[in-house]
Amino acid sequence: MNKFVLTGLILVGAGASLIASPGYAAECSAVIEADDAMRFNPATINVPKSCAQFTVQLKHTGRLPKAAMGHNWVLVKQSDVNGVGRTGMAAGEALDFIDPNDSRVIAHTAIIGAGEASSVTFPVNKLQQGVRYSFLCTFAGHSPIMQGTLSLAP
Repeated sequence: MNKFVLTGLILVGAGASLIASPGYAAECSAVIEADDAMRFNPATINVPKSCAQFTVQLKHTGRLPKAAMGHNWVLVKQSDVNGVGRTGMAAGEALDFIDPNDSRVIAHTAIIGAGEASSVTFPVNKLQQGVRYSFLCTFAGHSPIMQGTLSLAP
């Protein structure tokens, strides 16, 4: 019996035929769960430098609604965590706790509640090798606790 291992799949055309692509295919996305205990799982993301774009899907696995325990995913340089947390909280719920004029925000999702999901795709060339990045939730009062790290892998 012959065994075949597919290392990458490409969907082509409206009929979406499957074509195996040879070699290594970088994982250019991550799924992050957030819950009512105000944590991200996983709390670390490694972004392959070979990806042109990277997508983060945030899933709220808790039981509380957006108004009580909303979460978003906001990517910033580690040095900007506290400032972005403050300006996000001041921006309020109508703006998903993100100041639209805050140039320190690299990427972000919308605020979500229990059972909801949101995603964001950003160009990997916005990231720099050797720079420390963090992600946080900017919902009121969450940013000091709800954080993770993101790094650009070689």
